[in-house]
Amino acid sequence: MRRLLKRVVNDYLRPIRRSLRPTRHARFGGINISYRPELDGGGTHFGQDFLPFFRARGLPKQERAFEWCSGPVFIGFSLLGNGFCETLCLADINPRSVASCRNTVEVNGLRDRVSVYESNNLRNIPSSEKWNLVVSNPPHFVDEAYDGQLLAYDPQWQIHREFFMTVSKFLAPAGMIVLQENNAGSTVESFRGMIEEAGLKIVFTNGDSPALTRESIFYYIGIMRRADEPPAWAHTNIERQCGGAGWTWVRQDQASPLV
Repeated sequence: MRRLLKRVVNDYLRPIRRSLRPTRHARFGGINISYRPELDGGGTHFGQDFLPFFRARGLPKQERAFEWCSGPVFIGFSLLGNGFCETLCLADINPRSVASCRNTVEVNGLRDRVSVYESNNLRNIPSSEKWNLVVSNPPHFVDEAYDGQLLAYDPQWQIHREFFMTVSKFLAPAGMIVLQENNAGSTVESFRGMIEEAGLKIVFTNGDSPALTRESIFYYIGIMRRADEPPAWAHTNIERQCGGAGWTWVRQDQASPLV
């Protein structure tokens, strides 16, 4: 009975409630985005932390970036609009998110700079794609309590595992993956084994705790192919500090060792 009630809530009641919410609008780096609020997995909020994080590291402009599990692409469009990449590739499994991406591309005249794919993980991405930078705020929780919540739930970390096993062929030489994870749902060690099994390596971590936290604390994992040499910006030592405007990332004097 409990499982049936949960299915009714997820399959019927929540969609009805979501359909009554008005469309929202956001603007990042001069790019206008119209989106349904139920498609926002945190990209309008903590996802924007990618910008000060990359600024603190001194990330140079990348030729092509990819946002995995993109949703309406708040992170990717923000990186593009703020000059962190020349072109952008996007993919999501949800056709409604893909439609939102394509609408943003059309409205902002970005067809010559942005490619959009509807894809279950990376399965429908053409082999011609090559990315210098991959970013994502993927589903953060393996706990079955999140079952039915597409933006939050990754059962047995299968979405992450498949991504790690298939992403290498899309990486340009020295291409970097930077994931934003949640310490309330994972630690770095939750992913280390599957990363290494896929022939990848962890180059850096920032903001993480070795144990699960009670509250959401977002941390970063920098990953690349095992044989590749990390770019200079991946060695930069930064730390999160709280200032008058809230938390931000500050560059330190000495380079950090590889993890």
